Amino acid sequence: MSLPGRLEVPFRVRFDEAGADGRLSSSGFLRYAQEVAQRHAEDAGFGRAWTGERRLVWLIRAVELDILAPLDHASEIRVSTEVIGFRRVWGRRRSEFHRLADERILAVAVIDWVLLDAQANRPKRVPQEIHEAFARPLPTFTPARLDLGATPLDAHRHEFSVRPYDLDPLGHVNNARYVDYFEEALELAGETEQTRTHPRRYRLEYLSSAEPGDRLIGWTWEDDLGWAHRLTTEDGRELLRARLETDPAAWVGG
Repeated sequence: MSLPGRLEVPFRVRFDEAGADGRLSSSGFLRYAQEVAQRHAEDAGFGRAWTGERRLVWLIRAVELDILAPLDHASEIRVSTEVIGFRRVWGRRRSEFHRLADERILAVAVIDWVLLDAQANRPKRVPQEIHEAFARPLPTFTPARLDLGATPLDAHRHEFSVRPYDLDPLGHVNNARYVDYFEEALELAGETEQTRTHPRRYRLEYLSSAEPGDRLIGWTWEDDLGWAHRLTTEDGRELLRARLETDPAAWVGG
């Protein structure tokens, strides 16, 4: 179903998208959200061909993903995407994941995108024709930020390298892959339960892009809100700040 500013697409969870527990991985929700957002842009006439001709690129800068219930292999779902705000060089989308069998809502993702001049690698104002295409007034918003404070001295540290299969068609580590990195770091730090807890919230702020062959360092620690994670390159360039929370009463933004 397509409405001004909104698109819904049906999916069936594939075998290779589920983990050893038979459930869609946490990163899988973001992969669906990104795919539906791409289809929505294409339907409106602003797909990769349009942005490529203008040397523009949309990149994800922040994610808030609430996983409310598990999603099993072979489940049939519908995933929506809706543009809910613009701000100069930013756009905000909201995605919902519903199981078709009972219409139960399984997850919600709010994603902040920034438009860049691909050649100069700097923010670019969202063209007026994009605003007009969605045919309704949209509010401004404050882009999401995540303050983790300083990395504790006793934070768990691990190193790894970007693998070729981590990259997306833009040649960068895909935003969803960072969720996999985060969950791998949690497991190495000794946390295995919270990534299976429902409900749970992932908050991520993407600060820079990891490139092919980069050597990365992950720092992971537990605090009063849950688990925090910081990812950097060897030379200290910060790539990601992330948090996993499992207490809805403490969730910022409700």
